[in-house]
Amino acid sequence: MPYLIRNATAIFSPEQPDATALRIDGNRITALGRDLQPEDGDTVIDARGGVIYPGLVNTHHHLAQSILKGVPEGLNQGLGDWLGSVPYRFWPQITPELMYHAARLGLYELLRSGTTTCADHHYLYHRDTPDELEDAVWQAADELGIRLVLCRGSAVEKGSHKGLGRHNIEPETTDQVIDRMERTRTRYHQAAPDAMRRLVVAPTSLIHSSPPDFLKEMAAYARGNGLRMHSHLLEVGFDEVQAREKFGMAAIDYAERCDFLGPDVWFAHLVQSDPNAIERLAATGTGIAHCPTSNCRLGSGVAPVIEMAGKGMPISIGVDGSASAESGSMLQELNLTWLIHRALHGPEATTLEQVLQWGSRDGARLLGLEAIGELAVGQAADLAIYDIDSPRFAGVHTPLFAPLMCGEPVQVSHSFVNGKPVVEDGSVLGLEERELVGNVRNGLADLMARVA
Repeated sequence: MPYLIRNATAIFSPEQPDATALRIDGNRITALGRDLQPEDGDTVIDARGGVIYPGLVNTHHHLAQSILKGVPEGLNQGLGDWLGSVPYRFWPQITPELMYHAARLGLYELLRSGTTTCADHHYLYHRDTPDELEDAVWQAADELGIRLVLCRGSAVEKGSHKGLGRHNIEPETTDQVIDRMERTRTRYHQAAPDAMRRLVVAPTSLIHSSPPDFLKEMAAYARGNGLRMHSHLLEVGFDEVQAREKFGMAAIDYAERCDFLGPDVWFAHLVQSDPNAIERLAATGTGIAHCPTSNCRLGSGVAPVIEMAGKGMPISIGVDGSASAESGSMLQELNLTWLIHRALHGPEATTLEQVLQWGSRDGARLLGLEAIGELAVGQAADLAIYDIDSPRFAGVHTPLFAPLMCGEPVQVSHSFVNGKPVVEDGSVLGLEERELVGNVRNGLADLMARVA
């Protein structure tokens, strides 16, 4: 169905910065301008009082953690202890049904903040994990119409991973990882630049639960099947300490030794990157999913993104899991990214345009989805209309950036993914909010009983 969206206050489109209207036909943007007129068959959306952004691209999330917000034991803990107190305490007891509700909740939060693509680092795999646990994530994304990049986590030894060791979780074998991943690849993965479904090879921890032979096998599998690669790295200093104690080298050198650097690789966090690590990451084209809210929440620090960008590293933004970034909002991540590096480096460190591109176009390129992330003719129609016709935005002199500058709360009036509406008149399509709340609360009560 063709759509004409017109009368917007502003549209973030470097191709046509004065545009106030755009047309969608099929899954593509077919026109941008100021005075576009309706054509036969158009569904017209009046965006008066709204600004239009490209759909935001979240490059690191943990949807399962949407039901683990504010767990009391982990409120004031750093990463290592928090892993044992929160996610690894609960996830072996998460059923496929609860995973489905958690995924719907997390995707709902992303959609209502203007996100249209989610890269979920799904690591709920152990020796006896049922296939249905992963299938629940794909099902939730299908029903809500959001693009999903499933970063398939894995661990084959407990090693120095505090969460695995503390709860005596039995890891998968290498054969299990390969067999299960092959099932996912043949069932779900799409290779197109506007794919709705992607699989990524993503060992959960590069340093703590992945021996070198396993990582090399994962890298060979990924590149042999045209898949990208992802993991956590250097979120805290413990990564560097363990890399030197276990492998006799720096963490970045271990990643390189295991074939986990390159333009098809990105890491979450990289907070503790030193100049040598930044040089190696930049030289190999390896990217970052910058997760400032979670890094602040856990006291991990602030990733040196300004230095990384200066060296030419690909930069993207991630929400991380809602157990350590409770808002679940991609727009909040962009707002904090804009602010926190100014606090550290001065008011010229970040610009609104730069941060918005990190959170849209650059994230899409990092995921290999070259057809999304920009509002331009020929691009896939992934976009969000933010309603700024309310008192909190009334005094803003640069309305195009009002949502990003002012931050949450925001109201997305309409949103499209691949040319199809996923938010309409402020409501996320495909779910009923009160039903979702009831399902999550009932599931949580059952989870707490089983964990106790």
